[in-house]
Amino acid sequence: MTAPTAAAVSPTSLVELSVSCRNLRDTDVFTKSDPVCVIYYQPFGAKQWAEYKRTECVENTLNPDFATKIPITYHFEEQQHLKFLIYDIDYNSPNLDLHDFLGEFECTLAHLVSSQKVHKPLVNKNYSGDNGSIVIVTEELSSCKEELDVQFVGKNLENKSWFSSINPFLEFLKANEDGTFTLVYRTDRARSTQNPAWKEFSVPLRTFCSGDYERNIQVHCKDYKQNGNHKLIGSFYTTVRKLTEGGLGPNNTYWLINEEKKKRKGSSYKNSGEVVLNKVHIRQVFSFLDYIKGGMEINAFIGIDFTASNGNPQTPQSLHFINPAVPNQYAQAIQAVGQIIEDYDTDKHFPVLGFGARMPPDYTQVSHEFFVNGDPSNPYCHRVQGVLEAYYACVSRVQLYGPTNFAPIINHVARFACSNKAGDKYFILLILTDGIITDMAHTKEVYTRHIAGSQHQQP
Repeated sequence: MTAPTAAAVSPTSLVELSVSCRNLRDTDVFTKSDPVCVIYYQPFGAKQWAEYKRTECVENTLNPDFATKIPITYHFEEQQHLKFLIYDIDYNSPNLDLHDFLGEFECTLAHLVSSQKVHKPLVNKNYSGDNGSIVIVTEELSSCKEELDVQFVGKNLENKSWFSSINPFLEFLKANEDGTFTLVYRTDRARSTQNPAWKEFSVPLRTFCSGDYERNIQVHCKDYKQNGNHKLIGSFYTTVRKLTEGGLGPNNTYWLINEEKKKRKGSSYKNSGEVVLNKVHIRQVFSFLDYIKGGMEINAFIGIDFTASNGNPQTPQSLHFINPAVPNQYAQAIQAVGQIIEDYDTDKHFPVLGFGARMPPDYTQVSHEFFVNGDPSNPYCHRVQGVLEAYYACVSRVQLYGPTNFAPIINHVARFACSNKAGDKYFILLILTDGIITDMAHTKEVYTRHIAGSQHQQP
């Protein structure tokens, strides 16, 4: 008998980490800590740590549930080291040295994937007391590429305070396989109202419900408090299926139930207000590779600044100085970016435009839209090497002048893009420049007329 063949298993998968902390050390005097989690990783083959992602800062709490998720690709054959550092944010600065370090936890991604949920103490070598703990929930993400656009409004929300109005917000938590719930989204708070209209928001379905339309979603409505002790107004449950198929009306009108108040009041308790679905839409979100696989063509244009602010090309101080031994900064930029774009450009031919130079033969006219290869009938340069050759020849042919006007070449490329009504072409304009744009108002006007306008017309 032939042994059964094992199904093929991919050695990589995309997973999502959800982070919470419990009983953090309080380093603030008059309020509670404002924690943020900073995730570090070790790039493959390296021993140094590199920052991977930061969560949002949650104000005034020692028990934060971070809404920011950490998507990361799990490689079965690699040992992927991760480190989670918790800081108390004291200033509006990204420099972590200015903030209080609360503790850290280090592990491998394989440990998180195999455990699914870990709850570990935080370590701080500079503090011998209790630093609190970190909770990390790991879940494999589905290949779902849909996003949920949704908006809710509140009606007659209960105000428990006699002396102030409420500032309500919503928290959405998805059900886990072990019966617990994980925070997936938190709205902004509405200010001083019992009838809020929260802003419409978009969230990937693979994060919101793991791509499962039937997964239970728990929704908390809370009254925001400056000290971090947000008061629960009430809760309800729903699913993406109910939101999208129940329509706007009674089927998606939810009573906010406060279980503690319900126990106290018994049968006399009805609800603590209502939350009503106001808008809902599911849309497909396609990746860049989806478009490439679908046959979309890439068309790349390159614009080069030939203004006098770059310096005399005959001197080594000039950004356009031609040194046979070392490429100048413009040549380096053309190579670095061009080699990436070249892999996606369909025909490997690049129109290269120059601006800000006086043109031969009389050098009396300044042009802000000329072809770098000098051939108006065929302005295309083949591959990156062709672009470099045309650039080097142009530097010795034109006279650097000015000013630095972007609008003409943006307008040039925009005309090509706007003429493509089928939507099967993607246009890239790479502008290499050294200085300040001198026609900023005109550049903005060109953008608004061509680019922003065309985006509004897309489905």
